[in-house]
Amino acid sequence: MARPTTKTDLLRMAEENYAALMDLVESFSAEEQEGTFPFEDRDRNVRDVLAHLYEWQLMMEIWYTDGMAGRTPVTPAPGYTWKTTPELNQVIWQKYQDTSLPEIKKLLATSHKKMLKMIEKHTNEELFARKQYGWTKTTTLGAYFVSSTSSHYDWAMKKLKKYRKSLK
Repeated sequence: MARPTTKTDLLRMAEENYAALMDLVESFSAEEQEGTFPFEDRDRNVRDVLAHLYEWQLMMEIWYTDGMAGRTPVTPAPGYTWKTTPELNQVIWQKYQDTSLPEIKKLLATSHKKMLKMIEKHTNEELFARKQYGWTKTTTLGAYFVSSTSSHYDWAMKKLKKYRKSLK
């Protein structure tokens, strides 16, 4: 699926992909939702995948808040670079090991709504014209939102479909 390049497409694809993701999650039996992936992966179950999405949306919210306040956000997170995201993702995985799947579903639903509200505050130009905000450097604000919503939901669905296939 093509990446959104307009505000309308971004909002639509974020909503559609989130709904499709949650439909996919709910299509698993309760036992399957709590099951362990039978393949080697950092994320070992549905909760881990949803927690990963949630934490990256929390980071996006921090980047956005800092950036829009005129500060330069630390991306992706303090102590990490884009080259060390595998290590960061491992820390994220560890952080949510004691969080239940129902709790992660609620947290992700809340952060998803926050992402949409942030997107809605901006015009198409503010989202997709380059050099609108110094903190986004060479990318657009919209690209940050695409990465933390629609394209990240696509990533999660691919992982969950792989799990679905393994159950057959």
